[in-house]
Amino acid sequence: MKKIFLIMAILFMSLYGVINYYIGSRAWQYIGREIPFLNNTIYWIIFSLIAAAYIISILIGSIVPKVVSNIFNIVGSYWMAIMFYLILILPVIDLMRILSKKFAFISDDVVATANVQLIVTGVVISFLFALMVYGAWNGHSAKVTKYDLDINKIEGNIESLKIIMISDIHLGGIVDNRRLTNMVNRINDLTPDLVLIPGDIIDSKLEHFIKQNMSDTFKRLKSKYGTYACLGNHDTMGDKVDVVVENFENAGIKVLRDEVISIEDSFYIIGRDDPYLQGATKVKRKDLSYLTKDLDRSKTFILMDHQPKNLSDTEKEGIDLQVSGHTHKGQLFPESFITNKIYELDYGYLKKNNSKIIVSSGYGTWGPPIRLGSRSEIVEINLKFKG
Repeated sequence: MKKIFLIMAILFMSLYGVINYYIGSRAWQYIGREIPFLNNTIYWIIFSLIAAAYIISILIGSIVPKVVSNIFNIVGSYWMAIMFYLILILPVIDLMRILSKKFAFISDDVVATANVQLIVTGVVISFLFALMVYGAWNGHSAKVTKYDLDINKIEGNIESLKIIMISDIHLGGIVDNRRLTNMVNRINDLTPDLVLIPGDIIDSKLEHFIKQNMSDTFKRLKSKYGTYACLGNHDTMGDKVDVVVENFENAGIKVLRDEVISIEDSFYIIGRDDPYLQGATKVKRKDLSYLTKDLDRSKTFILMDHQPKNLSDTEKEGIDLQVSGHTHKGQLFPESFITNKIYELDYGYLKKNNSKIIVSSGYGTWGPPIRLGSRSEIVEINLKFKG
């Protein structure tokens, strides 16, 4: 396993280096030479620091002041988004330049009277700046997405249930306690009966969760039946599972790890471990059929599963409502085309027989703190029981 991880890490770093060298070379060609005080050596030192900023923030995080590592983290996160779009844009520009030389798309008169290279550079920089500003707003300004659903079951004295579902918060250095506070305030304003968090509460480590006292912020969540969560793939990337669960539960979040809990003897909440946890815990997650085999099927089944996979099992086991996240709806366009091909449902609502499935684009972000083609969201689900 370690050998495979090492090989994958080497391949990733090699590819990352090649991509950045290509971008850096083109940037020097287009704008670097035009800056009087910038020579080749200084340029590549600055460019390398920017390109490696995210990796540097991880390596130096424990040995330098937090403000320094945070600066590298923010610069590196935005660079990943810029890099993503440059690797889509620059090959097109290079191709157009080659075709123009061969087929003379741009006349000699235009070339003689206008600095085409400077114009193209200005257009690209302006376009990327607009994308980053709009994407940052999209990633920070959460909308409330509302679903009104009927459940063909009777839940004792409960005629309706307002669920607030929030996934993929990715708490850390970028999605900090201020954004968490805003999230909690907005959820409380919606007066939920139940709060569900289907995974990825933290980005990778508990460090920021503990140091920023995020536990106290979570304790301010108000709902009639409480706050429940399952674990996502990011929740246990940097800490032991038991430690993560302990911190979440101290914050008032009941974590369901392949567990079922009955609420008011009226409906069930089922929480499943993410498949990623099998590698960390060496424990295979339980089948959905095992979790539901002894349950009263006249009652409503509400399932939290971080990744929206195997939806046929959801339908087969009579799950009334499944809530999931993980996909971020691609987060950066056009990655949404990829998530749409991978998952039967990568975002929104799907009805399979009597099973209703909702996948959220998530509240936070992973990597670049921007969203393009998706929006940060809080999901409001209003269930009406009509047996």
